[in-house]
Amino acid sequence: MTDRTYRLVITLFAGLFRLLGIRFDVRGIDNLPVEGGAVLAGNHIGFLDFTFVGYAARQRDRRVRFMSKKSIFGLPVVGRAMRAMRHIPVDRRSGAVAYRQSLRLLDEGEIVGVFPEATISRSWLLKPFKRGAAGLSLAGNVPLVPVIVWGGHRIYTVDGHRSLRRGQHVTVLLGAPLQPVAGESIDDLSDRLHTSMEALLDEAIDSYPEQPRDDADRWWPPSTKGGAAPDTETAARLDREALARIGDSIED
Repeated sequence: MTDRTYRLVITLFAGLFRLLGIRFDVRGIDNLPVEGGAVLAGNHIGFLDFTFVGYAARQRDRRVRFMSKKSIFGLPVVGRAMRAMRHIPVDRRSGAVAYRQSLRLLDEGEIVGVFPEATISRSWLLKPFKRGAAGLSLAGNVPLVPVIVWGGHRIYTVDGHRSLRRGQHVTVLLGAPLQPVAGESIDDLSDRLHTSMEALLDEAIDSYPEQPRDDADRWWPPSTKGGAAPDTETAARLDREALARIGDSIED
């Protein structure tokens, strides 16, 4: 099957990234297998996370089939493109269909992209993980590759935070693949994934080349790094309040 639509979308986003002058720092790309199935598990801090991860994966000539909310596939133009790129619609009330589709793609040697936090983290730190990424890795007997994006939330994320300021940095870090171990439970593998991604996130934040310009710009570093982002407990409360207001929207 050709990936004409996927290549076109990557080209369009590459043009947008050049227009914005985004400065990418992609590290660990050799951890992404050049062939065969794999689950790529990423953090979720902004609306463009999947574009940054997919953009980085092109360096290995791989296409990532992301699991995404079913409602997005109902949008006229976007939905058609998502289906053409073989992304996977997820109905959160019944995820079995998406799970089976993901396993088929893994069996075909594709990379399936998952955001284990399910929704954007308002603290910018990792939330508790859903079990899907680890479950797919174990069921498909494929490597689980952790990936962290940092800086992308400064461009477009929740609560009205967006900026078209040129020259912003976006870091993409890929960690060593986690291989399922015989007899390992989904929860144990998910815990290993969380630990690996926490270390990568710390590395991404600590090595990020920019600092807030002033107090008003302190919203984007986490509270643990001297920023003004809400702590994890407050962020969880804000998440619940947002869901109560808007229900099952396309926030993430």
